[in-house]
Amino acid sequence: MKQYDVVALGELLIDFTETGVSPQGNPLLEVNPGGAPCNVLAMLNNLGRRCAFLGKVGKDSFGDLLIETVRERGIETKGLLQDPDVHTTLAFVHTLPDGDREFSFYRKPGADVSLSENELKEEIIGDCRIFHFGSLSLTDEPCRTATQTALNLAKDAGALISFDPNLREPLWNNLNEAKMQIAWGLKHSDVVKIADNEMIFLTGETDFEKGAAILRAWFPNIRLLNITAGPDGSHSFYGDLHVFVPGFRVQTIETTGAGDTFCACVLHDILNNGLSDRTEESLAAMLRFANAAAAIITTRKGALKSMPTLSEVQALLS
Repeated sequence: MKQYDVVALGELLIDFTETGVSPQGNPLLEVNPGGAPCNVLAMLNNLGRRCAFLGKVGKDSFGDLLIETVRERGIETKGLLQDPDVHTTLAFVHTLPDGDREFSFYRKPGADVSLSENELKEEIIGDCRIFHFGSLSLTDEPCRTATQTALNLAKDAGALISFDPNLREPLWNNLNEAKMQIAWGLKHSDVVKIADNEMIFLTGETDFEKGAAILRAWFPNIRLLNITAGPDGSHSFYGDLHVFVPGFRVQTIETTGAGDTFCACVLHDILNNGLSDRTEESLAAMLRFANAAAAIITTRKGALKSMPTLSEVQALLS
């Protein structure tokens, strides 16, 4: 028995999201706690999972807000530190007409990439069933080395490794470096959730079967590969199986957190059913549940504090 179902490492930041226009005609922005790895944990907590987060925020008002928010979500924060010298990372989110987003970051430097390997809580990493991370903790040192060290510690302790590339192009010095670091993450992971645009970025393929075949040939260690296709649905590749489940049609406000919600539901399913001997039926059920939860989050503003509950997902499924 492990104390934690899932431990995640990575960015925890403030998303400034658009909420209308002031009487003077100026855009209004709402402070929304966010960060992909912690969004995943917030959804898992709603599904009854025991989670812990490893990361760093600034010793400032935004950092205080983030720590308070994570604790309110029921996530263990012993591994969440505050940096007295580097401010909390900020992201400004511009919502496009279709609900998709463009990001501008204040992160050179940002507290999240200031996490060093000697600040890792090894007792937390060694006490989880699944270790989850994304590529944003691989953009800069010292957090890149901290991420690599944490992954190796988790793997040595018998944890499954989950990875979401979560490509944010403005945060990389160049896209060749992004491809190299994402490839490192893929090379060391058992479970991967990747978006369609990230598949195209890595493989040049727009066809899901061809793109998945390339990724699985390059990275045969990946036991379960899930590719999301926005509102169209999601694909799962496992062994000789390829399962596609269409998405749910909802009134989308914005898509922030949809991929994180999907990822959390997949990990929840793996914790229930394992990774061995999966069938077409079990993969389809996994994708349908994950698609439903992801659809719900697109009808709301923000992510970390807006994750759907189990009863809400079940209501949409029914």
